[in-house]
Amino acid sequence: MKLLINALRRFGREDRGNLMVEAVLILPFMLWAYVGLFVYWDAFRSINTVQKATYVVSDMISREQRTINSAYLTGMDTIMERLVDRDQNVSMRVTSVYFDEADDRNEVHWSRSPHNAMTPLTTSTLQDYEERIPEMADGDYVVIVEVAVEYTPAFNVGISDLNLTQFIVTRPRFVPRICMEGVACS
Repeated sequence: MKLLINALRRFGREDRGNLMVEAVLILPFMLWAYVGLFVYWDAFRSINTVQKATYVVSDMISREQRTINSAYLTGMDTIMERLVDRDQNVSMRVTSVYFDEADDRNEVHWSRSPHNAMTPLTTSTLQDYEERIPEMADGDYVVIVEVAVEYTPAFNVGISDLNLTQFIVTRPRFVPRICMEGVACS
């Protein structure tokens, strides 16, 4: 019996191999944390990129002084796809809105979505976005650029597939309103 007790004491004092045991226990957590940080950082980067790209497109449209057309908006959609640089689907909708003081509401002047990726807004559907549009004086116009980009994380670490959306409202810079070909714009 003494031999067995002595063997157990020697085994209890022995510390060779602790490093390997600790590594086997800790390494999976470290790898998971590394991959998780990568995925969360990539998601944050994607959100930031979509926001900046939407501001760029919105600013470009707000600086237009000539009547724009569907080909122009398709070009803006192509620019958006290049700026976002994602393989996922990029959807965009551009809407010109003005405030009508007589009706005390914002109304849609025109609304277009390249490749019909999003349903164009109407005055009645615009009311769902009322709190996101700043107050305007009677007859003021703004351009709303909405973008939706699908995001799929590289690894499953707690983030599911996301639909990154942006809603940017910009006043026209050099003209009172942005005119669309085929829509009355006096």
